[in-house]
Amino acid sequence: MPAPTRLHLQRLRQLWRSAGWPSQDLVEVELLAAGWVERLQEPGGRERLRVTDAGVGLIADSLSRNRTARDAHETLVERVATEMQRAGRIAWRGLTLRAGLPGEEGKTLWVNAMPDVYSIRHSTVEDYLEPAIHEIKVSRADLLGELRRPTKSAAYRALCGQCWFVIKAGIATPEEIPPDYGVLIGHGSHLELARPAPKRACKPDFATWMALARATPLVPPEDPQSELA
Repeated sequence: MPAPTRLHLQRLRQLWRSAGWPSQDLVEVELLAAGWVERLQEPGGRERLRVTDAGVGLIADSLSRNRTARDAHETLVERVATEMQRAGRIAWRGLTLRAGLPGEEGKTLWVNAMPDVYSIRHSTVEDYLEPAIHEIKVSRADLLGELRRPTKSAAYRALCGQCWFVIKAGIATPEEIPPDYGVLIGHGSHLELARPAPKRACKPDFATWMALARATPLVPPEDPQSELA
């Protein structure tokens, strides 16, 4: 039986949620040929599709893989945020920031960016804040998809003075990451510095300050020594 593609799995989930009305396209032909869906005759001569047990198994398997990937991603995000806090920085997750990029005919192109970890130094001097963004990738497909979207990457760089890719060990080499980014490699027990991020002078703009004001920074990890006091 052929391996299902992302398009196959997407169509299977659509059929599972819907009444199963056929589209009669080539994707449907492949699903029928593989035995992942079957045709059912309706009263009046109409035909609809039903996901077979084999198709249900594929959906369940894809959900399990997606859940595992999300768990691995969240674990690495949490580790990076904790390391930023231990380095004396204030860290946020889940921010939605807005970056203005040069557009056509001198117009500004506004791009929404959602960095995995955004952090600044714990300082009252604006010049010393050194805003940084860490983007976490645990799958090669996700990493390559990100690198093919230069606008998103440019938005990250516009919002910080240091931009990092944190990649799960084994999905890519540091040489595959553009030199504009630092590279950290996430191993099972630690983060490995593969390449430092180039530093640029950067101050958060007013829109970023407003986003930070509306959000709540992550609670710093407890100091083990505090339990001995």
